[in-house]
Amino acid sequence: MRLNFNPQDGMRVVLMGRASLYERDGTFQLYANYLKKSGEGELFAKFLALKAELEQKGYFAQERKRPIPFLPKRVGVVTSETGAAVQDIVNIIRRRFPRMPIVLAPVRVQGQGASAEIARAIQLMNEANAADVLIVGRGGGSMEDLWAFNEPEVAEAIVQSRIPVISAVGHETDFTIADFAADLRAPTPSAAAELAVPEMSACYDAVSSLSERMRRALTASLERMRSNVKLFASSSAFRLLERRVQSERQTLDIMGERALRAAKERLKSERTALRTQSAKLTALGPGAVLERGYAILTDSAGNTVTGVSKLKPKDIVGVRMRDGTAEATIERVEPNA
Repeated sequence: MRLNFNPQDGMRVVLMGRASLYERDGTFQLYANYLKKSGEGELFAKFLALKAELEQKGYFAQERKRPIPFLPKRVGVVTSETGAAVQDIVNIIRRRFPRMPIVLAPVRVQGQGASAEIARAIQLMNEANAADVLIVGRGGGSMEDLWAFNEPEVAEAIVQSRIPVISAVGHETDFTIADFAADLRAPTPSAAAELAVPEMSACYDAVSSLSERMRRALTASLERMRSNVKLFASSSAFRLLERRVQSERQTLDIMGERALRAAKERLKSERTALRTQSAKLTALGPGAVLERGYAILTDSAGNTVTGVSKLKPKDIVGVRMRDGTAEATIERVEPNA
């Protein structure tokens, strides 16, 4: 049950255990307590060396890690499109938050060139701003199967990512360089999906609870304000203020009446002056002159004739009088001496 691979006939393995010889039948038995594929020891040593190197560069520093958003707008997934991991992630996200958009970047997760595809997919997700959180990983396997997630280029892509990364590689007992470089390590792809999105029902419950707490807080605050107003209204200071307001209001009414009377007097005076000026203008106007028996001459263009120098014999002029107009022909022009 603790193995991450299935032993098969012909497989080279390294095991630890104890030997036993059944003397009666001459049967030799080997009781295995630990079993691993041959060659994993070299891989593990390489893993430890790379881990120490990247740790020295600060790739795993806790202060560098970004927080995972509580409610992302989109979830990005970098994994194989045919493996069980992507199905587990999608199913759990759909169950927890049915309307959550999921963006998949399909990659190879083992074999030659897999690490380059994983690193490039993380970069493309960032360039397109395709998600608010990234799940990077695959299902379980041997150390050799998971080795693509131990390559430095994958760790560098995770560190350079602006989008927070959740690493979900293998089973709970599997550890890779990607787990240490990521902002958050999930024990399995299914657990990564649970860490990436909250449950929609829990969000609704939280909002409902906050709304109720806010309503109670506002109600209590309003009641305190009402009590304070009642207390202030019954105090001597409020009564003194009320009398002061009443006094100021009376003063304002008196000043308003004075201002209204002054305005009326000013208006009356201005109207009298206006009538006087109007009478003067009327007396000086041409109408008053015509009323006294005078006439106004105009030439053929309608311009007022102001002297005989503007006229010559046979000119036709208009004559405007008090009660109408007439036309006349000039017979003779005699300037004053």
